[in-house]
Amino acid sequence: MTSKFSLEGKRALVTGGGSGIGLAISQGIVENGGSVVIVGRREELLKEACDSMGPKASYMVHDVTDLPGNVGFVKKLEAGGPVDILVNNAGQNIKKPVLETTDEIYHNILEVNLVAVFSLTREISRFMLERKRGAIINIASMASLFGIPYVSAYTSSKAAIAGLTKQLATELSPFGITVNAVAPGFIDTAMSRKAFEGDPERKRKVLSRTPMNELGLPEDVANAVVFLASPAARYLTGVVLPVDGGTSIGF
Repeated sequence: MTSKFSLEGKRALVTGGGSGIGLAISQGIVENGGSVVIVGRREELLKEACDSMGPKASYMVHDVTDLPGNVGFVKKLEAGGPVDILVNNAGQNIKKPVLETTDEIYHNILEVNLVAVFSLTREISRFMLERKRGAIINIASMASLFGIPYVSAYTSSKAAIAGLTKQLATELSPFGITVNAVAPGFIDTAMSRKAFEGDPERKRKVLSRTPMNELGLPEDVANAVVFLASPAARYLTGVVLPVDGGTSIGF
């Protein structure tokens, strides 16, 4: 581990860090010398994840969509030590045609994927600004970059995350805080395996437009996040980095 890529002495908060890509990100941070606090709603899942990562991992039970509660949550979090890295990973998706996407569904997806991200980022930024340092990494999506059928609410939220990343970078980076995003493509997770189950044609179509001709791994996303959080990326801000095997440029 070279010093430029090390997260030694850094403390990170990862939302939705108990499973899937969030867990891989948390593991990547610990493996590269950092400590991590994972946050979510299911304590049993969080505890199991922390047990698998060892003493550098801890958890706090909190629902990030509790917007007024984010203020007290961040104060309690900061009382345990400064947060150097924020990874906004928690998200939700519902696959429905436009005409079946109710206002309630649309609003709920935006609340989890966008409004909660802004709320939590704002509160943690207050402390980062005092210290004049920090790294914020948002998890966007290839849906931030181009249209995908049946996910209008998800696409809206993730396109907004890409825009918010750039906006926050212009406002916070003059004070030593980098703000970037990672846009995963098709990643081999339990969720994607379920989506492909019994639908080989969909998987064939996905791979046919992915130049690397394979699904990504959660660790691929984690590696990109670790890089963006490290001193090696000190001069990168406002970047939305696709981790998609070339899907976003494939034809």
